[in-house]
Amino acid sequence: MYPDLICFSHLRWNFVYQRPQHLLSRFARQGRVYFIEDAFFDAEPGESGYNITKDPELKLWIIQPHIEPGLPDSDLADTQRQLLDDFLQAQAISEFISWYYTPMAMTFSQHLQPVVTIYDCMDELSAFLYAPIALKEQEKALMVQADLVFTGGHSLYEAKKHLHKNIHPFPSSIDHAHFRKARMAMKEPADQFFIPHPRIGFYGVIDERFHISLIRRLAAYQRNWHFILLGPIVKINQATLPQAPNIHYLGSKEYAELPEYLSGWDIAMLPFAHNEATRFISPTKTPEYLAGGKPVISTGIQDVVHPYGDLGLVQIANTTEEFIACAETLFHQKDRTRWLTEVDLFLAGTSWDKTWEQMTALINSLLQQKNTNTEKIKVNV
Repeated sequence: MYPDLICFSHLRWNFVYQRPQHLLSRFARQGRVYFIEDAFFDAEPGESGYNITKDPELKLWIIQPHIEPGLPDSDLADTQRQLLDDFLQAQAISEFISWYYTPMAMTFSQHLQPVVTIYDCMDELSAFLYAPIALKEQEKALMVQADLVFTGGHSLYEAKKHLHKNIHPFPSSIDHAHFRKARMAMKEPADQFFIPHPRIGFYGVIDERFHISLIRRLAAYQRNWHFILLGPIVKINQATLPQAPNIHYLGSKEYAELPEYLSGWDIAMLPFAHNEATRFISPTKTPEYLAGGKPVISTGIQDVVHPYGDLGLVQIANTTEEFIACAETLFHQKDRTRWLTEVDLFLAGTSWDKTWEQMTALINSLLQQKNTNTEKIKVNV
């Protein structure tokens, strides 16, 4: 019998498929996962509650609290705590792992008594636009309560390692088989079919981390290059985004569709701005682009520079001129055999399956140290 897992997340399960989905879907093949999202503030007065949706393929349930707007902070925490307790009681959940992506959930879940508390710190959320003022204090509380902490990259680990005695870096990983399909000629998606080459593409969330001015200048200086941008636009005014005939916003795409778009690009890019929100990011799309066999140009994000830039797997460009120079070199590069060999050798050492295997080893070791009945609740790979 596996333990249940209660995940508290600031990200929505059906938004962008990324780290939480990769990891928790693996847990949900063996044990039950209850994925509790941030609340919607749209309930009628006195009608706060939650909706539950079952994932059709996994033992995973998505819980969406709906709370009346305008509650004072203390009443809000009390309401969320009561909804959480009601949910656990209704589902007869007693033995479970608490898994946090958002420290803000501590305001209503700190009273729980899980067998293990895990904080998967995938980003420095306090540096993001519109971050709650209380987030840093809640993270301190979570660090005290957590038995085990993971970080989403090495730079974030270096910044946090002094805060916990059992903290481990797990940078972005890769689903090789899924993205390797992009190395083959695939059916061109209809909205990309008529976009001329050369194409330089990006997929991901377009928010305060996106280097708007770089894209604007590139599109102005290289009018025959076409920039394809996939993903939702959040937290920023769309009117501030550059508009030009050679910039193409194609909107959000399903995870399953990404190789089809990637296959049709000449270069993939990571155009991140240098700001507090990008200081510790470890973009999952870096190994994904590489697995798809596409040359990559990135701004100097620390977890991209080390190791990808150091090894010559990704080109690093921090200015418009540097980006153009890198792109022109790559466009004229005919034989990428040696580079692809080096890419494959590097990527062979990582996968989401391996990441999950290493995480579960740490979890099981912790359970044993706590003298828990490991035969009953051991997490298997």
